[in-house]
Amino acid sequence: MSFPFNEIPFNRNAVQPIECIKGGWELIKSQYWLFVGMSVVGLIIGSVVPMGILLGPMMCGIYLALFKTRRNEFIEFGTLFKGFDFFGDSIIATLLHMVPIMIIVIPAYFIFYISMIGMVAASNGEPNPAALLSLLGGFAVFWLVILVVVIVMSVIFTFAYPLIVDRRLSGMNAVKLSIRAGFANFWRLLGLLMLTGLMSFVGVLFCYVGAFFVLPISFAAIATAYEQVFGLGQVEPHLPPPPPSFM
Repeated sequence: MSFPFNEIPFNRNAVQPIECIKGGWELIKSQYWLFVGMSVVGLIIGSVVPMGILLGPMMCGIYLALFKTRRNEFIEFGTLFKGFDFFGDSIIATLLHMVPIMIIVIPAYFIFYISMIGMVAASNGEPNPAALLSLLGGFAVFWLVILVVVIVMSVIFTFAYPLIVDRRLSGMNAVKLSIRAGFANFWRLLGLLMLTGLMSFVGVLFCYVGAFFVLPISFAAIATAYEQVFGLGQVEPHLPPPPPSFM
């Protein structure tokens, strides 16, 4: 069912990070291992092709399964691949997220290495600690700015895939609405992402394997945050086609 972009309301400062994690766990706990499998396989498939081309459909499949679970509908492992029903829109959302970051990151690498080569050439092979420290200090500040940009974009793109799946928005409109709702709930969403990031970090400490076990909780927490901000859209009933008219 398609929803007009400008007619979808959202709540401001509605995200409750702790409640999202609790609600996310309640959402998936009865099918926890199924969601672990979908999350791990989805990320593996999503990482196969550069630029996240397959990541979008996999994320859509995961959120589709989460929303179906929330509506008490049947899901199976194959629900993950239903995300390909949103292939085009998910690619648009992914590219709108990743391309601006890459436009900043790639030149940063280029500038850094060119500066290193230029510094070595100017010193005639003799080390210049002051110049090196200055270069590394400037590069560290630059990457701190990049980190802030990445965090901001991660926050404002939080709802893009859920909006594509739940409200059947186009990739472009989903990103626009996600940005608006993301800024309207910025600090609370940032808190949620920091909590889920901390959970993932703790999981990594357990020989990296633990990070896979918290993945579905993180996704479910975002799905819960989405519901706090937008609510769930109404599912269009699957009605049989009308009989042919002979008038």
